[in-house]
Amino acid sequence: MARTKQSKRGPAGETSGSGAPPAVIYSRDRLPAGLYLAATPIGAAGDVTLRALDALTRADAIAAEDTRRALKLMSIHGVPRAGRPLIAYHDHNGEAVRPGILARIEAGESVVCVTDAGTPLIADPGWKLAEAAIGRGLKVVALPGASAVLAALSVAGLPTDRFMFAGFTAPKQAARRADLAALKAVPATLVFYESPRRLGALLADMTHVFGGERRAAVCRELTKLHEEVRRGTLAALAENYDGSAPKGEIVVCVGPPEECAPGADETDAALRAALREMGVRDAATTVAGALGLPRRAVYARALALTTETDET
Repeated sequence: MARTKQSKRGPAGETSGSGAPPAVIYSRDRLPAGLYLAATPIGAAGDVTLRALDALTRADAIAAEDTRRALKLMSIHGVPRAGRPLIAYHDHNGEAVRPGILARIEAGESVVCVTDAGTPLIADPGWKLAEAAIGRGLKVVALPGASAVLAALSVAGLPTDRFMFAGFTAPKQAARRADLAALKAVPATLVFYESPRRLGALLADMTHVFGGERRAAVCRELTKLHEEVRRGTLAALAENYDGSAPKGEIVVCVGPPEECAPGADETDAALRAALREMGVRDAATTVAGALGLPRRAVYARALALTTETDET
């Protein structure tokens, strides 16, 4: 890429001077045929990546969940449409539009797919397009970048060694509580999307199903001017949002359940039962896996129990 004079664009994509050109002139070569899944900003326009802008500049066609948002982002960053097809692709027209997009790629075109905000395929119809392209043996390329899920995890203050994206829960209470009950024992931080209007009801149901002492965070308007993160127990957060619907995009993170380590008596009982059927090594492996305990410690205890049995 050839560089031009320095841009006056600020970190969020706003122009600090008048008519400042983009900082980079992108390659004029066409992209190789394929489906390119490009992440777009979830708030601050400056969070788009150079690879995404390059792909938007070079693609033969662009598929967007909201074509108006795509055009606005392209305008902010000086990406010309240049007469290229801009295809609306969303939940309501996906079945009808998908074959045409795939046909373009099969004919040798490159298509960039962007969502309203964030990474395509995350709570987004793009996954069906990617699945269909892969099924036809077409090239699928990820252009990673902004993600509300990862942004929320970054600031939630909860464990991130394991996490699960749970998307939106059901709108009605009975179905929502059933959804939550299925996730109650998952040993990972859970990440949900929710509308501001239903946030209070969701937190109340989480308190009922998960227990009020479970740690959580409500992340609102991430990367935007009025970004806010509230952290605390589910009970405290439910009380805070009871009858008070906030504004903006919401991500809720819920920490994993407290670990309840099996007691020594339970471990010994399981080992004695296993040792009646198998050797020490296999018994230790079986019990450690079943109870979620370190194998080395269980093996040492199995040896001790075997010694006690031999002495008696």
